Amino acid sequence: MGRFARFCDKVNNAVAGSRVGRYFQLEGSGAYRERKGTRFMTEIRAGVTTFFAMAYIISVNASIISESGGTCVCPHLPEDPICDNDPVYAQCIFGLKMDMIMATAIMSMIASVLIGTLANLPLGLAPGMGLNAYFTYNVVGYHGTGSVKYQTALAAVLIEGFIFLILSIFGIRQWLARIIPMSIKVAMGCGIGLYLCFIGLQSSAGIGLVGLDMSTLVTLAACPDSAKDESGICTGHTMESPHTWMGILGLVLIVILTMYRVRGSILIGIVFIAITSWPRRSAITYFPYTETGDAMFDYFKKVVTVHPLNRVLAQFHFDFTSREIWIALITFLYVDILDTTGTMYSMARYGGFTDKSGDFEHSTWAFMADATAVIVGSCFGSSPCTAFVESGAGIAEGGRTGLTALTIAFGFFISIFFSPIFASFPPWATGPALIVVGSMMTTSIRNINWDYPGDAIPAFITITVMPFTYSIAYGLIGGIISYIVINGIIYIIDKISGGRVRPDYSLRENWWTAAFSKSFVPHWIRYLHGKTTGKPIPWHEDEYDFGSDEEDIDRCGYVCMDTIKRDGSEIIIVLSLRPGRYFLWMLDV
Repeated sequence: MGRFARFCDKVNNAVAGSRVGRYFQLEGSGAYRERKGTRFMTEIRAGVTTFFAMAYIISVNASIISESGGTCVCPHLPEDPICDNDPVYAQCIFGLKMDMIMATAIMSMIASVLIGTLANLPLGLAPGMGLNAYFTYNVVGYHGTGSVKYQTALAAVLIEGFIFLILSIFGIRQWLARIIPMSIKVAMGCGIGLYLCFIGLQSSAGIGLVGLDMSTLVTLAACPDSAKDESGICTGHTMESPHTWMGILGLVLIVILTMYRVRGSILIGIVFIAITSWPRRSAITYFPYTETGDAMFDYFKKVVTVHPLNRVLAQFHFDFTSREIWIALITFLYVDILDTTGTMYSMARYGGFTDKSGDFEHSTWAFMADATAVIVGSCFGSSPCTAFVESGAGIAEGGRTGLTALTIAFGFFISIFFSPIFASFPPWATGPALIVVGSMMTTSIRNINWDYPGDAIPAFITITVMPFTYSIAYGLIGGIISYIVINGIIYIIDKISGGRVRPDYSLRENWWTAAFSKSFVPHWIRYLHGKTTGKPIPWHEDEYDFGSDEEDIDRCGYVCMDTIKRDGSEIIIVLSLRPGRYFLWMLDV
């Protein structure tokens, strides 16, 4: 064992034996339900990996939100109705973008601290991609050309956050997560994997291998910027972009290091490609000799800078007289509920800390932290914050606790001061990480019940709609609606025919038994009810529902092995593992 390895073991053991290790349930801490295989140094590495995978949001979110015009005033003159040629307005937009870079880093830091300390989950939170585009282009409009003002839209996001918080406190969001069929829950993770891969293949946040085509929507691209028309469509020179080939090199590097089980393989690939893309006198530079490239390089050279938040901080205007603002509020609400619920559950399942009822540990605190992050985001002038699917990169590196989230938050804290550096990670450096993580998340597709079409088809719709519509929420909506329609019709036919016309139900996945086995009333309400009625229950009693099969055996001595059909009856095979007794029971139900 090398000197560094011995140092890491010493640090891991010291932290595990401390209060920090016990709070975050590190292995060897003696904490209630400590998480197996968790090490302090692994959590740090995972957090750094996730941060670099999602660091692009610092500059991308600022670019998108600034195109709304923010608090800048456009006179909308007939000769220049959207102020594209107004130098004073352009200067204001540039200042707004600098404000948003700082604000994005701050709100992402706060949100990640909340999810890490309150819910002990290895997730990174930041302004959600898709939601910020909807906020800018559909609600406020490009340079304020929409029907809702920037300040009013922020007020809608603030109200949405408080509604989220109420729904989370009373367990409604957790209830929505639990009643989703298990096949669709598994499909959500696979769909998010394909969604991540699709992002990683595009040019905006990836290697640029896939581009726009007016006939087929997408096609093989990877052409230099000089070979693109005004719509960004390649007119020739396909597969000649040096940036794409650098992204492919990064992908190969990450895969090879992963195959050799090199720790931090994803992080190594991201940093290597980023550093090699910074020199200007290179065909692969991130700072070309153009007006935009010069501005980016001038900002990069500052290295350390702090920008005030005069244009974005607490810019609220509560005017809800228009119909459009209510439409925006409702849209933010249902899209964010489904988006965040799907992402959180998929990441929790990917990390291995979900239970059979479809819940995950500290879910109430997780959803409350997410709701608070939405409120914080609105205060800093941005669209709603949400859990990032790039968190899968850190989970793939071994992140399992809130220490990963705190490391992500520390990365955003550093980026507040070093934002020129962290805003300069090119998309072709982070894109390969998204592709690799997407492939890892898609491996759970084998757990979908493909034998029963009532489970398989809705799961398949969930998987495919997510990347094709560029929305996690739409994929989840498609899967749930198709599940209800298909299985609802089967149920009606079954009842009308008196059970004579029915499919082979033995192939159907019985997900509802586990989902409805737990009370839908939040534990804190049942705890208060028990205190007031004189029948108190332990505060931590509810957490037994998160036990693994091995812990269930230790506690009760029984474990359900299988369910079979015999003469129209359902036979449950139960194995008794009480000390000194090993019996196999067959219970006719």
